[in-house]
Amino acid sequence: MGFSNHTADKSNHFSDHLLQISHMETDAAMQKLQSNLNGLNAEEAELRLSQYGLNEIAREKRKPGILRLLANIKNPLVLLLIALGIISYLTGDMRATIMIFVMVVLGVLLRFVQEMRADHAAEKLKAMVRNNATVVRDDKEQEIALRMLVPGDIIKLSAGDMVPADVRIISAKDLFLNQSALTGEALPIEKKSIVVKAEIKNPFELTNICFLGSNVVSGSATAIVINTGSATYFGSMASSIVGQRQLTSFDKGINKFTWLMIKFIAVMVPAVFLINGLTKHNWGEAFLFALAIAVGLTPEMLPMIVTVNLSKGALIMARKKTIVKRLNSIQNFGAMNILCTDKTGTLTEGRIVLERHVDVHGMPSEKVLSFGYLNSYHHTGLKNLMDDAILDHEDLEERLKMKDQYRKIDEIPFDFIRRRMSVVVEDANKLHILICKGACEEVMSQCDRIELNGEIVNMLPEDAAKCREVATNLNAEGFRVIALAYKKIPETAIEPVYSIKDETNLVLLGFLSFFDPPKATAAETLKRLSSLNIGVKILTGDNEVVTTYICNKVGLSVENVLLGSQIEAMSDAELAAVAVNTSVFAKLLPAHKERIICALQSKGNVAGFLGDGINDAPALKAADVGISVDSAVDIAKESSDIILLENSLLVLEQGVLEGRRIFGNIIKYIKMAASSNFGNMFSVIGASAFLPFLPMLPIQVLVNNLLYDFSQTTIPTDKVDSDWLQKPRTWTIGKIAWFIIFIGPISSIFDYVTFYLMLHVFHCWHNPDLFQTGWFVESLFTQTLIIHIIRTNKIPFIQSWASWPLIASSLLIVGVGAWLTISPFASAFGFVALPQVYWLFLACIILCYVGLTQTVKSWFYRKYGD
Repeated sequence: MGFSNHTADKSNHFSDHLLQISHMETDAAMQKLQSNLNGLNAEEAELRLSQYGLNEIAREKRKPGILRLLANIKNPLVLLLIALGIISYLTGDMRATIMIFVMVVLGVLLRFVQEMRADHAAEKLKAMVRNNATVVRDDKEQEIALRMLVPGDIIKLSAGDMVPADVRIISAKDLFLNQSALTGEALPIEKKSIVVKAEIKNPFELTNICFLGSNVVSGSATAIVINTGSATYFGSMASSIVGQRQLTSFDKGINKFTWLMIKFIAVMVPAVFLINGLTKHNWGEAFLFALAIAVGLTPEMLPMIVTVNLSKGALIMARKKTIVKRLNSIQNFGAMNILCTDKTGTLTEGRIVLERHVDVHGMPSEKVLSFGYLNSYHHTGLKNLMDDAILDHEDLEERLKMKDQYRKIDEIPFDFIRRRMSVVVEDANKLHILICKGACEEVMSQCDRIELNGEIVNMLPEDAAKCREVATNLNAEGFRVIALAYKKIPETAIEPVYSIKDETNLVLLGFLSFFDPPKATAAETLKRLSSLNIGVKILTGDNEVVTTYICNKVGLSVENVLLGSQIEAMSDAELAAVAVNTSVFAKLLPAHKERIICALQSKGNVAGFLGDGINDAPALKAADVGISVDSAVDIAKESSDIILLENSLLVLEQGVLEGRRIFGNIIKYIKMAASSNFGNMFSVIGASAFLPFLPMLPIQVLVNNLLYDFSQTTIPTDKVDSDWLQKPRTWTIGKIAWFIIFIGPISSIFDYVTFYLMLHVFHCWHNPDLFQTGWFVESLFTQTLIIHIIRTNKIPFIQSWASWPLIASSLLIVGVGAWLTISPFASAFGFVALPQVYWLFLACIILCYVGLTQTVKSWFYRKYGD
């Protein structure tokens, strides 16, 4: 299991230990844990505390501000710029030094501030272990802090308690636990002290084991502590999410592009330095020019463009009540082509509702609902989730005139042997009605009649079979089913006391079925995600029957189902082969979810994971983008990249679109900067080879670069064509390289046209100032305006317009560039006034450049796709 060996090894060791204890008789289990019913003595407890440590889980340590700042500086592009800035400083070029470090500081600080904001806003992992536990020590019950528990401690559990560690039940009375945060199963689970069968291997199916993180719904128990702290199941999940995250697809893409540009610079700068040094014999000037070219070729705006885009996206998401913990995750939203999601609490409400109330033939019945309500309303014992679901139909209290028409006479409490309970009410006619509800077989065993369409008839064998079929079919659809029966008891002179023996000769009325309903927004969300070409897969600890039913309810097609036991037997390669075509993964352990995410990623998919439970934490961290919801447990929020504070999944669609918009604008800058730099490489090398002077002064290169960079700062405000947003977008460095190769040299063609004009029309062989000014203006105009061609796959200014800030910045920069040549600063930068006819030639060059670039761009997208 190569995707997460560390987690898998810990999980296997943890499971083996629990399995051994669960398969033992109670006395043997206590002997193995070196304890007894009198509990540990104080000395032994102290010894074990020093051996096993405090009963505390691992927590994510907040990274200090200085370390976070250093992490943002470690980007290879930022390091390259810092190196160039230092060289500029050492060579005395303070203007270049200032320009370079301004770019560095802006990019790094923007990212640092946004991440610190998100860090403070996001939910942090909290210590769940901070209450008291009732423990037996020295043969006395006492309250101690949970963190002081040790393996071998004897503890007492009762309704409302949180299970303080992983424990083995010694004795239990009517013990039901809610462990939905661990397994995704919303309904309470019964726990007993009996030995578990040897063939059961799933830890969550061990009926005599209770886990840290679950809580007691009803009943009481005595248990012995097996594991504490990080050795518990919950603790192992917390430990697995603490530490360095793997690079996501976005990080990898940025790094690949960065190294591509560094390779260009590594070839270009030495070539320019040598050519100019050898031809002009001024090695100092050649070095400064090569240094300026290095700065010019470096896409130094990339960190800032990326960070501004991501920060803008985070602000937009914040307005939609969504906390972005990691900026890069916004783009991963857009790149995501598979969303894996848990079921309980994400697709479903995470609560139990009464879904159907049917008669013995499975037809809807109001009488079944009314009698069920009467039973739950007058039930004074500990009400369970199903009672609460029935009582949610509050209108029945008024409709049945509960207080006027019915009076409670007696109650026969629930117990776990009979698995049923009854109440006796008196109606307005003084008739006593015993209403019994409980497990189907246990209730039906006390019935000798059935009621159908208002008629009461004897229950024949075929009737009993039909009733069982109705219950079985409801179970097969994923419902938890209970039966409802009653009998009428004539009035007696003395008000009787009712007991279990009165639960006989009942009339079977029908069945009540319950389930965890899908969220109201789930179906619409899945439909919208499908329209954005995102496949959805369900990863759940629940069983396949319930999961399939929920999928059908929300309109998610179930093609193939894979169970955790099947995944356990698969190699990573086998799992990767089948995972892509499987839509439902059921009965999973947390390690399975993490393996599935990694299997999908190994096939080139960008996988997101939406979860809210303890069992989701490893998968949330492994995913390219981990998303948790408002009701998630702390460990899930800690593992996630994005937290939805609104109880609506529709914000997922907005996140995907925002991610694609951000990536679209980043790609615009990359395509434009990279192709422009590639073109400049040919122009500079050629000009350096045949010109007796520098084609542009180092300060002019830096000014050109600064102005051009400023014009790109408004790219984050730009619109992205709607059809570009319709499918996931990932890094395709190969396609970007081809784009650079085809589009980049176009600028060189018109640079050489400009060289020809300056040399042969304006006779600049002996007038380097005019030549340098002419190329400065042409280079700045074409570079700045060409963004409007590259920013869209459509025809610019006809089918697609840029945002007003981008249009304004482009016009402002070309205006400033033209003004500099006649400004009071012209001589300081080595500029001279250009002839009037030059501007006419420039207009023709720009028109031809735009036309040729649009033609090649359209051909490129037809051939290679967008």
